[in-house]
Amino acid sequence: MAEANIKLEESWKEALSPEFESPYMQQLKAFLVEEKQRGRVIFPRGSEYFRALDLTPLDEVQVVILGQDPYHGFGQAHGLCFSVRPGVRIPPSLVNIYKELETDLGIPPARHGFLESWAKQGVLLLNSVLTVEESQAASHQGKGWERFTDAVIRRVNDECDGVVFMLWGSYAQKKAAFVDTERHLVLKAAHPSPLSAHNGFLGCRHFSKANAYLAEHGRDPIDWALPSNPEAS
Repeated sequence: MAEANIKLEESWKEALSPEFESPYMQQLKAFLVEEKQRGRVIFPRGSEYFRALDLTPLDEVQVVILGQDPYHGFGQAHGLCFSVRPGVRIPPSLVNIYKELETDLGIPPARHGFLESWAKQGVLLLNSVLTVEESQAASHQGKGWERFTDAVIRRVNDECDGVVFMLWGSYAQKKAAFVDTERHLVLKAAHPSPLSAHNGFLGCRHFSKANAYLAEHGRDPIDWALPSNPEAS
């Protein structure tokens, strides 16, 4: 995964060049190539591995939402955590995110799960692991992606000011435990999964808290209402 061969938004490409030149990323690339040669189906498609970074340049990051793995069902994953392609059934965790949005900001639930309009406003929708084998949850954990996405979070922490980190669930909270709470706002809640959403995610009001913080720091709030036509986002 030589840095020179990566098609990536320029601010991220420059910031992450040491990662792409590191042995662990070469090993990760070799793993992905071998998996494809063995006929394994990998999600998302290769052009979307870094979609979250492409849509949200480093100097435009306002909010960070962390996920764990891409969806492993056919046609779901497209490079943004919690988001699915237009026409795909809205996943249960995203249903609960929409419930909280309605409670918090009065925004009716969208009829689709395509979150690119958030990403284009500066919401970095980052999974910890950026690929997965079809129907094999967590199949690409421990292959190097976690180290790479740690580096992404570290760049945001070190090079940006006044970013809101929405850390849902213990996994996200541990992954971003090093974030400087004097420079950034760190919001913590349970994961929006149906298994845990009632343990503190529903009612957390992270969306209004994020917008209030951004406004206090002279930044544009996020329009969390998704367009009715997902293709228009």
